[in-house]
Amino acid sequence: MPTVVIVGGGVVGCLSAYHLVKAGWRVTVLDRGTVGGGCSHGNCGYVCPSHVLPLAVPGAVWATTKTLFARNSPLKVRVGYALAHLGWFLGFARRCNRTDMMSSAVGIQALLNSSRTLFDDLLADEKLDVEWDTHGLLFVFRTPAAFAHYHETSHLLSDHFQMSGLRLEANELLRMEPSLKPDAVSGGYLYQSDAQLRPDVLMRGLCEKLTGYRVTFVEHCTVTGFVTEGGKAKAVATSQGEFPADAVVVAAGAWTPQLNRALGVKVPIIPGKGYSITVPRPANCPAYPLIFEEHRVAVSPFRTGLRVGSTMEFAGYDATMNRDRLKLLTDGAAAYLKEPIAPGPDAEEWWGWRPMIADGKPVIDRTPAMSNVIVAAGHGMLGLSMATGTGKLVAELLTGEPPHVDPAHYSFKRF
Repeated sequence: MPTVVIVGGGVVGCLSAYHLVKAGWRVTVLDRGTVGGGCSHGNCGYVCPSHVLPLAVPGAVWATTKTLFARNSPLKVRVGYALAHLGWFLGFARRCNRTDMMSSAVGIQALLNSSRTLFDDLLADEKLDVEWDTHGLLFVFRTPAAFAHYHETSHLLSDHFQMSGLRLEANELLRMEPSLKPDAVSGGYLYQSDAQLRPDVLMRGLCEKLTGYRVTFVEHCTVTGFVTEGGKAKAVATSQGEFPADAVVVAAGAWTPQLNRALGVKVPIIPGKGYSITVPRPANCPAYPLIFEEHRVAVSPFRTGLRVGSTMEFAGYDATMNRDRLKLLTDGAAAYLKEPIAPGPDAEEWWGWRPMIADGKPVIDRTPAMSNVIVAAGHGMLGLSMATGTGKLVAELLTGEPPHVDPAHYSFKRF
């Protein structure tokens, strides 16, 4: 039985473990912290084929530039960090055109659509109760101008990606979602393709299943390098010793660039810090997952609570809790919801680093230096949404099975 060591115990690493153990591999998962303790814990839980477009779209450069001088912008870029990583930001700026946007979207959509179907399969096959909700995602617009402007995006998604949203005028939206303030909305779009789950519940259930399948988890284990021979990795060197392997998958998310030297390749990821607050389910809880586009705030009504999340902060590996960012979330939600989100002593306040790549597509490819090492990282804000498709593609690349999506989209060669 071949052995594989997976570096990173987030949702991408664990779903790679799932597909590999099903394919007959003996799997060990290493995590520098706790399994499922990073972005796989506190995200909003969307499995959203509607999120086809990358962040690098026409006009994004000007919008980003304005955040450098705005006090309370949902997107915050520290000037010093931007200057220190100028190559990444210039690469993002170069891609803010229609041609590159559409090219990236093709690769993004392939993984999103694959993962949406594979989530249905996973939950049915493994009988996982993850608070799975499939009745769609609502994009909500506060001003008539923003609602009208999104109409162009809606047509693009429908015409080019067969991703149609149901347009809702204000009165229709309020009938569908009575938790919204009547004077706070101009309209919305419902994407019935999208679903939601509670990510921390998914991770607990998935880890239990994997343990039952004899996957080994090693926590608080820092990877320091690889033992190589003949252009292959023979073992993964760590703070807890060496772990022999026939193959290695690096699914370390935003930490992946810390291994660039050992990998022999530059993985062009920078950390984008996101936040969330989870509270007990309120009396007047939204029926649908909601995205408030103008405030860049997302609301997730779970069966066992309510989460509000999002914002983006480019500040490096800053491990502090910025309470101003949390306030942006509650203030943004309060602008739309009849019942404000009031964090009490039982609230969970969370932040995590998203692994951001300028073109919006992850890397899922063998490293040039070691033919048996695959990097699967850089999923940005869509790690959960792309995780099942990524895990299946990783297994196909290692077993030699025909890939179910075109791996060329996620190759190192595009950089």
